[in-house]
Amino acid sequence: MIKKIINSIDINCDVGEGMNNEHLLMPHISSCSIACGGHFGTVKSIDKAIELARAYQVKIGAHPSFPDTENFGRKLIPMSEAALKTSIQNQLNLFLKRVSFFNEKLHHIKPHGALYNAITVDENLANLFVNSIKIYMKDVFLYVPYNSFIEKVALQNSIKIKYEAFADRNYNDDLTLVSRNEKNALITHKQDVFKHVFNMAKNGKVQAISSLEKQIKVDTFCIHGDTENAIEIAAYVSENLKKEGFKID
Repeated sequence: MIKKIINSIDINCDVGEGMNNEHLLMPHISSCSIACGGHFGTVKSIDKAIELARAYQVKIGAHPSFPDTENFGRKLIPMSEAALKTSIQNQLNLFLKRVSFFNEKLHHIKPHGALYNAITVDENLANLFVNSIKIYMKDVFLYVPYNSFIEKVALQNSIKIKYEAFADRNYNDDLTLVSRNEKNALITHKQDVFKHVFNMAKNGKVQAISSLEKQIKVDTFCIHGDTENAIEIAAYVSENLKKEGFKID
């Protein structure tokens, strides 16, 4: 019998991105990453997401991005190191002001989209990102993918991490995400999403698109809030993980 790798699971969702479905997602998740002005986000949208997170006792995280609303932060934007650092810190400063307004605490930081993917495979950019966020990281986690440059650099800088995997995305053999330009990038059938998550949670393995199973570490699973049936997926995955004896926490 295979022993479960983890007994409790954090389900996180990217929110405050203009989908207006946060009130339906919050009952099924335990942490959220709120867009803070890079790819999306205004004071109004940030405040709305924070208020909902408070109401549902969902942990609050910041979701900085390349400053690129046109492409929703999903395109690699050429920028100087100084400009990118300034943008990341401006986003986090805005977010922390709103968190403080509600007397809440920042639980985690999770980069978004192209920035997240880039710091996974680019050590120089991972170092730049960590240097940009270090001043914010006391008692704050950084969500990172397993076996990535951002994981390595964060640990070198004594930043607390949580390993993140994606419930609704397919993986390549090197544990990078299948590009959204590919037809099989997304997993949208709720049963398939649950199977994907359950294998990682129970066995510490993920089936890549090549059908090979690869070892992975996971503390938190992301469901994208802009996936068309995100609410259905979140409810189904949460309910069935609980049936399997996992605590959503």
